[in-house]
Amino acid sequence: MRTTLPVVTLDGPAGVGKTTLAQQLAESLHVAYLDTGAMFRCLALRLGPGAEALPEEELREKCRQWTFSLSGKGRASTVCCNGVPVRGEIRTEQVGMLAARIATVPVVREVLREAQRAMGEATPLVVEGRDMGTVVFPDARFKFFLDASPEVRALRRLRDLAARGVEADLVTLTEQIRQRDSLDRNRAVAPLRPAADAVIVDTSELDIAGVLGVLVHRISVHEGSVTLLP
Repeated sequence: MRTTLPVVTLDGPAGVGKTTLAQQLAESLHVAYLDTGAMFRCLALRLGPGAEALPEEELREKCRQWTFSLSGKGRASTVCCNGVPVRGEIRTEQVGMLAARIATVPVVREVLREAQRAMGEATPLVVEGRDMGTVVFPDARFKFFLDASPEVRALRRLRDLAARGVEADLVTLTEQIRQRDSLDRNRAVAPLRPAADAVIVDTSELDIAGVLGVLVHRISVHEGSVTLLP
C-alpha cells in the first residue's frame, strides 16, 4: 500500500533521545525534521529570566519580534530565528530551565504553535516535542511517545556533556530532570502526556538504533511503501 505521510510526531520528556531519533527518522523518510524544543529554548534565551511573569500582551508583543523558519531535510534540517540558524548556545541546562518556565505560559505556546503548524502545512515533517501529538498535530498519521526513567536520562545527558568536554554531576542532572518533568507534566496548559492513539516506546533498555528500528518498523508495517508529499 502507498500513502502520503505529512507529519510524524515524537513526544516525550527531557533527555529521552527525541532529538537524535527525530533527526534519524527524518533522514530515513527523506523529510524535514523540526526541533520544537529548539524553538522554545531560542525564545527563552532571547526573552531572558522572568519572562513568564510579564503581562500577557507585553509578552505576546515580545514573542512576535522573532519569527521561525525551517530549511533542509533529515540531519541537515535547521531551525532559523529571524533568518539566523539556531546554534548550540541554546543547549545549556540553564536555558532548558528557562524554556520549561515559559512553556507553561499560554501565549508563548500559542505563538509557537502557530509557527509549528505553518511549517507542517508547508512540508512533510518529523516533529518532536512535548505536545506534538496531543495539541499541535492531533491528526498526525503516526504518533510516538518515548519514555525512560529519570536516572537513565540523566546518565545519557552526563555522557553527552562529557563528550563535549563539559563537566557535570549525575545527582544534579537527575534532580534537574525530575524538576523539568514536574514542570512539563503538571502545567495547566498542554501537559506532557501521550496522545490517546500514540505508540508508547520505553527506551530505557534500547540504544538509538534499537528505538529507530521500532519506529521505522511500525510505520512500514502499517504503510508499506511510503510516498511522501512533495
